[in-house]
Amino acid sequence: MAGRFTPPTNPTRTTVRGGHAPIPVTEGAPLDLGLTLGPLRRGAADPTFRTTPDGSVWRASRTPDGPGTLRVRVHGGSAAAEAWGPGAAWLLDRLPALLGADDDPAAFVPRHKLVLATHRRRPGLRLTRTGLVLESLIPSVLEQKVTADEAYRSWRVLVRKFGEPAPGPAPEGMHVMPDARTWAMIPSWEWHRANVDGKRSATIVRAARVAARLEEAAHMAPPAARHRLELVPGIGPWTSAETIQRSNGAPDEVTTGDLHLPGIIGWALVGDRTTDDAAMLDLLAPYAGQRHRAARLILLSGRVPPRRAPRMTPGNITAI
Repeated sequence: MAGRFTPPTNPTRTTVRGGHAPIPVTEGAPLDLGLTLGPLRRGAADPTFRTTPDGSVWRASRTPDGPGTLRVRVHGGSAAAEAWGPGAAWLLDRLPALLGADDDPAAFVPRHKLVLATHRRRPGLRLTRTGLVLESLIPSVLEQKVTADEAYRSWRVLVRKFGEPAPGPAPEGMHVMPDARTWAMIPSWEWHRANVDGKRSATIVRAARVAARLEEAAHMAPPAARHRLELVPGIGPWTSAETIQRSNGAPDEVTTGDLHLPGIIGWALVGDRTTDDAAMLDLLAPYAGQRHRAARLILLSGRVPPRRAPRMTPGNITAI
């Protein structure tokens, strides 16, 4: 995300890192903030995520040390970040992972013309690793079996009502999501006002009650992390994959149980609609170890099958 670069001033703590630092921001390894951090944004009006005209990305997070606000900018071969609040040091310490330092794009070998072309057009794509499970898990649960717009609205309503204003000079309206105890204590009528049904709200409450155990998954191998999450009733393969892709930066964890993804993968790779997860996984088999990255690149290609039916209504969009 290009923008005019100016040194940060007066933050709680500041770090400016260049090619000598463990952040992959050099001329030989470009970083696109929009592509890398974009999966963390839940809709254009997400109160925990903001981009500004100067090219900055702002994130408000609930860290193990408390709430924090992070501002990141990239210019040429260096990245600059500022952070505020009790969680500032935690966010800055993990900035390299957030920007893809744990990712290895060189391990990916395109095996289809479309994937190769997209890979060349998107050299700045990195797989982010937040190290935070609950902040990706809860919005993923909200997205179960409803439209994205409906889930985004529910996330906005709940974060603004039960979260807290982002620390520091964050853009107006930014909030940090509630802590686990607050999620577990949200009354049933407030879930209803946010248009969240009883099944999804109960899943979030169960997850919040074992939040400490779930956060441990951020330090596990992705298969073990997904297993840990799926021990919570209401969390299935779709939700665990969507979570671990973000919290653990998992390059091989494929989202299964999605209504649209198999058809998109099939159309892009073989020119025909794939009707189930098994066929999709067969098509992605040549990318073993990098299947999530391959799927991301296919989605970024913009090649989708033509619509042949009316838009699906809420209630049958994704699995769990």
